[in-house]
Amino acid sequence: MITTASESKVFVCVTPALPATDTAAEYAALTWVEIGEVEDMGEFGDESSDVTFSAVSDGRVRHLKGVRDAGTLALVCGRDPLDAGQIALKAAEKTKFSYPIKVQAADAPSELYADSVYYFNAKIMSARDNYGSVDNVVRTSFSLGIDSPIIEVPSALI
Repeated sequence: MITTASESKVFVCVTPALPATDTAAEYAALTWVEIGEVEDMGEFGDESSDVTFSAVSDGRVRHLKGVRDAGTLALVCGRDPLDAGQIALKAAEKTKFSYPIKVQAADAPSELYADSVYYFNAKIMSARDNYGSVDNVVRTSFSLGIDSPIIEVPSALI
């Protein structure tokens, strides 16, 4: 079943990530603050680097999978200076620490199911305001550098 991103949500934990937090149950036990006015959730997920080797004998490039990178999530929000989630992200950007992030998809096939949830840690790399021109909504773009595995809890019966 495919779905739209409509009604999906992003949350941040206001305390830095602990190295021991690495299971869905441990992430679920954290206290979460929803990030308001999210317009675009960007993309995230593992990608392996391309490691190449070229042998002189056969003149052929070989491709190998290198380190995995979950990417940098580009989160775009309508700027709300009173939103607790945006305030938390702006405060986290001023630190060198990683913070737990929760993405809740709106993909439950019926009321008998829970939505899928993704958990990961990220450093908040930037928080940039974009005022644009006269008729633009002011937006804040947050860059979240994911530095942990992404744990996916698929939609399931409640």
